[in-house]
Amino acid sequence: MGEETELELLITIVLAAEDDRDAREACRKLVRRVGGRIVESGDCSDEEPGCWSVTLLRNGGESGNSASAAALSRSVRAFMRELGPAYSNARVSCEPPTAWTVVDDPELVGELVDGGERLLVEAWQGDSLLPAVPQESTRPEESADPEELGDPDEPAPETTADPPLDDVDESGRPRTRLGMVVDVLTERHSGAEWPARALASRVSRAVTVAGSAERPPAVRVVLDLGPFTADGPELVSWAASELGGQGWSMPAMHSTANTVAHWSTASASPSGIAAIELFAFRPEAVAEISPHSTAQFAAAVGSFEHSA
Repeated sequence: MGEETELELLITIVLAAEDDRDAREACRKLVRRVGGRIVESGDCSDEEPGCWSVTLLRNGGESGNSASAAALSRSVRAFMRELGPAYSNARVSCEPPTAWTVVDDPELVGELVDGGERLLVEAWQGDSLLPAVPQESTRPEESADPEELGDPDEPAPETTADPPLDDVDESGRPRTRLGMVVDVLTERHSGAEWPARALASRVSRAVTVAGSAERPPAVRVVLDLGPFTADGPELVSWAASELGGQGWSMPAMHSTANTVAHWSTASASPSGIAAIELFAFRPEAVAEISPHSTAQFAAAVGSFEHSA
């Protein structure tokens, strides 16, 4: 029997809000109802104006071994029953190391969170590549005193909110951007994009899905994780450590990217995350692509991404 590990639930609410603070405040009612803590929020207005997402983390309520699809699914179903009868019939999908369900009903989600439009509930194994999300994630160029981080479940003062980095530095030079390519063993694009986006959120609050393509038996998802102030090896090494897992390659230079690192699973599982590639680059290194052009971004990745 495999070693048992605790399951974690990631609960993501997509809602209409004025700003980050407003979005987090709207989700406090759900936090008080189900427990856990807010670990991430992000602006998704590129998909719809005024759209924000907030992610909560809480214990999944049981443990399971590495092959326990049943335990993952039970954890999601138990949480949905906890929300009430109207939510208990939601269809649960499972592709270890995760199981998930989506409620795309503004009326139902609005009962949980003011302005709520969509709800995603994911169960993850504690020892999977997406480990328990910490209260705060510190970028490589930042230092943080744990005593200064405060309680993530309490409204943060306005002065503690980190503004998003500009795409260019003070000298007008494009900042280094971090990208990620994730191969997910699944036949469905939706079944690949949710796990890939959740994985990327361990590293950045500014995650954009640049594109996806079928690479049987996997679906490959390309993500732009935004600008950083750190460069090359430091940035990629930090991102790999945030993601966790064993077997990452050493960061290496590439002709079209500053630095690339690769991870792949040795498991013969027919589903789940099969491979990841992290890459750091400056936009001028890939023919001056626009950081906001996801199509160009995805095309540029093709020149140095790993083989399926």
